[in-house]
Amino acid sequence: MRKRVLQTTAAASLALFLGACGADSVQEQVNTSTSGTSEENSNSTGEISGPLSFYTSQPDADAEALVAGFNERYPDVDVSVFRSGTEEVVSRLLAEQEAGTVQADVLLLADAVTFESLKQNELLQAYESPELNAIPEEFIDPEFMYVGTKLMATVLAYNTTMVNEAPTSWKAITEEQAKGEVTMPSPLYSGAAAYNAGVFSKTDEFGWDFYENLYTNNATIVQGNGAVVQAVAGGESAYGMVVDFVVANAKEQGSPIDLVYPAEGVPVITEPIAITQEADNEAAAQAFVDYVLSEEGQQLSVDVGYTPIREGVDIPEGLQGAEELNVLSAEISDLLDTRESDKESFRSIFGNH
Repeated sequence: MRKRVLQTTAAASLALFLGACGADSVQEQVNTSTSGTSEENSNSTGEISGPLSFYTSQPDADAEALVAGFNERYPDVDVSVFRSGTEEVVSRLLAEQEAGTVQADVLLLADAVTFESLKQNELLQAYESPELNAIPEEFIDPEFMYVGTKLMATVLAYNTTMVNEAPTSWKAITEEQAKGEVTMPSPLYSGAAAYNAGVFSKTDEFGWDFYENLYTNNATIVQGNGAVVQAVAGGESAYGMVVDFVVANAKEQGSPIDLVYPAEGVPVITEPIAITQEADNEAAAQAFVDYVLSEEGQQLSVDVGYTPIREGVDIPEGLQGAEELNVLSAEISDLLDTRESDKESFRSIFGNH
């Protein structure tokens, strides 16, 4: 049954996007921003200006493209970027909150469950962007604390030189022919993978048996989605569980990789954006959110390879949009309640990967 997507929901050519949703190490591209008052963040002509600290789990190149696009419109905003896997970004935020010095102004991370947790921890502030009129209501937090920015489905990727017939079911990676040939990201690092674990474990057709079967089939665990694509495209594994856009990008670059949306359905995340409660530069933070949700920002997202969340913006070739996706989902409150226990269950099966 088709469902609407709910909120409850060659090597050099790969280098631009292999850091997706968690690279192998924490990277700071720039981390030199300083605080300023709201008055200091507007120049004499009233233009948006000043430092802006942006924390994200996006791939490096995608974050750079986003910042570059934003700076074309707001050249006087000095954006500093900290990126890592969602789980590590959240750990950093919580540590900063504990120390009383949250550095981030804007957050762009994997999934709504993560932002529900941040909201409960009083780390976010409400902002009702004027761009929300073009964003489907189901992707907008009712209190305007966060809003989805794109649609990213976890799909089944396969190496086209190693697999003769494209799989159609998730069961393919638990069968004998896939033994030792599956790579997947770790829920202990990747927000998308943590979301997947919550959804699969709560879906009767899968449950934790699905992960037990993957363990029995000698699945390889890596930190992030980028490493999964690298393994499959490079022939280290025949199959991978990975977000769709990185596969489509690798395929477009000429790698021997393709993707399928399994018949049982796919988990979907929306990579929400939010402004922190203690943002030093609220004006620039609001402008950044507006840009990401704007038609221009959403088209930039499409150009990078993502499925847009804004109505009226075309979907990249080879990916499925909201009306096509068969979504596996669970209640967001349940996913939040069990996020930590889900990670512990995964750890009990695979160890500390």
